[in-house]
Amino acid sequence: MLISGWRPPGALVLLGSVSGEPTGKLDARLAGRFIDLALAGIDREYPNHPGHVFTSDRDVRPPRRLHPVFYGHFDWHSSVHGHWTLVRLVKLFPYHERAARVRRVLEERFTEEALRAEGAYLRDHKSFERMYGWGWALRLGLELRSWDDTQARRWAKRYAPVESAIVANAREHLPKLDWPIRCGFHPETAFPLGQMLDHARGSGEEELEALVRKTCERFYGNDKDYPVAYEPSGHDFFSSGLNEADLMRRVLPPVEFGSWLAGFFPGLAKGELGNLLNPVVPADLTDGHLVHLVGLNLSRAWAMRGIAASLPDPQDPRGMVLAGAAQRHAEAGLPQVFSGNYEGEHWLGSFAVYLLTEAGRPG
Repeated sequence: MLISGWRPPGALVLLGSVSGEPTGKLDARLAGRFIDLALAGIDREYPNHPGHVFTSDRDVRPPRRLHPVFYGHFDWHSSVHGHWTLVRLVKLFPYHERAARVRRVLEERFTEEALRAEGAYLRDHKSFERMYGWGWALRLGLELRSWDDTQARRWAKRYAPVESAIVANAREHLPKLDWPIRCGFHPETAFPLGQMLDHARGSGEEELEALVRKTCERFYGNDKDYPVAYEPSGHDFFSSGLNEADLMRRVLPPVEFGSWLAGFFPGLAKGELGNLLNPVVPADLTDGHLVHLVGLNLSRAWAMRGIAASLPDPQDPRGMVLAGAAQRHAEAGLPQVFSGNYEGEHWLGSFAVYLLTEAGRPG
């Protein structure tokens, strides 16, 4: 049986289309397009941005030798969230016409030997993909762990070396990180901390959860009057401010979070949030940096929805402001995912799926 449609509780209601696809809900047809996008990059080794520090001639190896699983999609972190996209969609659409092919591909990639090699690389290169790639890798691990499926349980067991290496690296790094990193791209700390917290709770890693909570409170607990006028920067795919609020709603109980948010975004209830409420318009979708702005629209949308859903009062005017802005951002960003340009297509499908399937949302 082919699933004709699926929509998570409270999902975005979108207008318009994504390259001709209706976006009122994530149905099987649109899921198939995202699956195709992820599959198109999974074995595409070049072009490649390895992020690898060469220490000798022995390190000069092709990407597939450095990373036997995550060598496609231009860079390691994009490959990780490309694999997450496939897992997420087959998990939600188990009878999809492409599900059998996806399972075959993942079975070939998620071997014990290859995943042990990925884990060993992370142990030997402790700063590699710190911390954006770490966050996505833990999101993938959590997706596998939470999938009630025989094959997925085998994959989750094989994937454990990747998780354990990242958890060990994070436990070593976070106590030494004196300040948060506030920017709109990879080094930013709020997004991966949110992924770490979700993973720690889903996997029972109590020590990691306590460390991440302590780090979040130390970095962000006393923040007030976020400078909304300073966003966005020209290459952002994240809002540092919205990511921080989306993180703190994971850390604080709803009433405390509502009070924290009042100090952090004091003008939110009146719709005064600088440029954060207005979607951005990329000038060139073929430019690998400018196309980041498409991702900014998508990540802003999921952060706004997460924040709104965590407010203690469902009639809170701040929630209404955020819901409307999230809708506008989604409508602006989703049609530009399928641009025909690898600069964006190697990663934007993952952002769209994260948004449309409400990954990381409360509850």
